[in-house]
Amino acid sequence: MASSQSSQKEIVTAAILVIGDEILSGRTKDKNLVYMADRLNEIGIQLHEARIIPDMQEEIVEAVNACRAKYDYVFTTGGIGPTHDDITADSIAAAFNADIDFHPKAMEILTRHYEISGIEFNDARKRMARIPSGATLIENPVSKAPGFQKENVFVMAGVPIIMQAMFESIADRLHGGAKMLSRTLGASLPEGKIAARLGELQKKYPSVSMGSYPYFKQGDVGTNLVLRSIEEADLNAAFNELSDHLDSEGVVISETT
Repeated sequence: MASSQSSQKEIVTAAILVIGDEILSGRTKDKNLVYMADRLNEIGIQLHEARIIPDMQEEIVEAVNACRAKYDYVFTTGGIGPTHDDITADSIAAAFNADIDFHPKAMEILTRHYEISGIEFNDARKRMARIPSGATLIENPVSKAPGFQKENVFVMAGVPIIMQAMFESIADRLHGGAKMLSRTLGASLPEGKIAARLGELQKKYPSVSMGSYPYFKQGDVGTNLVLRSIEEADLNAAFNELSDHLDSEGVVISETT
């Protein structure tokens, strides 16, 4: 759960569980992880873990229980539709040892939606109104079938446009902490030539996460050096020291966004 570094800045953490056999098979390309990672960072929530898990109740239960105990927030996507393999709601109920039944407000929302649409509100569609006891609904302004929040677990649809709308409807429920800051330096050299120096800087600035990512552009070899920290002063000091070192070595550098 939330912790603090030496600066006593609050760290708020999260995990994302992407649920669905279609993701694991490659038939569907996940777009939700990138969207939520960006939005969580803006809010001040650090994404510490992401898992892709199959439509299997025991796998979902294990992942939910492990992550909800470890992180401040857990977000799930997928598996809350009308078909037989949409088992996320039942799995969340099992994870919390809670009952699950038709939620009166969810039934009201869906009944009205299908009446207006002129579409039969059949038993399959009614499954989308089954919500674990004690959960709070998450509004779905796109297709109306709600998601839900059970304690620190937020359960949302897998369709990106619906998930995004759901996420924005809960954004004001989320409590952010220290925001992760980032600076990136492009350097015209292979990462092997900066590895030792980067390791030295990492030891000197333990509050700054440092990563190197090689690139190849039109025959040129280079490395993007990414520094991340919640401590702005440390981040800038490490960045400047790295920049000065590369400049003194005659390496062509540029800060990128």
